Amino acid sequence: MQKTLLLLGGARYAIPVINAAHDLGAKVVTCDYLPNNYAHQFSDGYINASIIDNEAILKAAESINADGIMSFAADPGVISAAYAAEKLGLPFQGSYESVSILQDKERYRSFLRDNGFNCPELHIFSSVEDAIDHAKTITYPIIAKPVDSAGSKGCTRVDCADDLGDAVKVALSFSRDGRCIVEQFLEKLGDSSDADAFLVDGKFKCVSFTSQLFDSSVPNPYTPAAYVMPSSMPQWAQSELVSELQRLADLLHLGSGVFNIETRVASDGKAYIMESSPRGGGNRLCEMLRYATGGKCDLVRASVQAALGLTVDELSMPVYDGYWYQQMLHSDHSGIFYGMKYAAGFRDSHVAEEQLWINSGDHVESFTAANHAFGSVMMRFDSECEVNDFRNNTLKYFSAEVA
Repeated sequence: MQKTLLLLGGARYAIPVINAAHDLGAKVVTCDYLPNNYAHQFSDGYINASIIDNEAILKAAESINADGIMSFAADPGVISAAYAAEKLGLPFQGSYESVSILQDKERYRSFLRDNGFNCPELHIFSSVEDAIDHAKTITYPIIAKPVDSAGSKGCTRVDCADDLGDAVKVALSFSRDGRCIVEQFLEKLGDSSDADAFLVDGKFKCVSFTSQLFDSSVPNPYTPAAYVMPSSMPQWAQSELVSELQRLADLLHLGSGVFNIETRVASDGKAYIMESSPRGGGNRLCEMLRYATGGKCDLVRASVQAALGLTVDELSMPVYDGYWYQQMLHSDHSGIFYGMKYAAGFRDSHVAEEQLWINSGDHVESFTAANHAFGSVMMRFDSECEVNDFRNNTLKYFSAEVA
């Protein structure tokens, strides 16, 4: 009998999930409150409901007799997906309580601290006035961000007490729950990592790491702009983080599915798990991993299998086929996109895939959040030296023309 997957969110990042489900013979019904979202045209049905409304998502799942529910790269829908899955006895990455801890930055940081994980110092504020009252008691620099948002929305670095109020105001404007986390800014040693991992029956079978790169020229320099695989993070740190991630999974009694993991080694020499969310990462991280491992780590397909209660294909720790670089196409200013420009021979030699999500003549926004990216380019290089040359001289090899 054909299985039915309820997929929360209809942005472009849902399309690989829809394709994987169809390849597995499943039907997909997408759900959000934006009927014109791009991915809905590829699904087998659509339900108009808010993906942050627990009861609405439960009702949606019941209405189609869903065999599984996912909020793959749609962070706001993760908690409601976990709620509906638990109520209906469907597979999910963890219990509603465990997922709620992972998705709330205040509860997550408290859980890490209480269980002996490396964790930055933090404060929680629900008003600008409260933040200003405590501004001079905080050690700077800090990062202010919403407790319940993703994609670098509402994030601001603050270096002195006088600027805290404005940063908290921005963070609160992006928080559905009206809370802001102000935490110690951990200066990183080398590159941080934002990558995906996969649990099967509570055990991590695949954990990837990236070198997460940023563009200092854009209005929000804390929005990831590019990724490299394999990561430049030291092997000792990767091994320690895999061990700590498994300890976290054990403590929370997690199940099977994909997790988006943000990690870094800080200037204090310690390795930190910054975020661990039960969803696939945005910015096509699972797709990049599939490219980088020659198709051997297909976490999109595995995610659908886990959500539908199917046997998950065998997974293992990544072995990389060369050096891979994904550039998120973006602009440091608003303007009109006129096309891509490549150096002679570069595209044929290195570009595995180019995705453009706009057309020539379309307007683009300046890069203040991940959703302002307008495309992605996947590239392969033979050596770390070639990757570093491209990283340091990107405009020599290609550019997105915006005027």
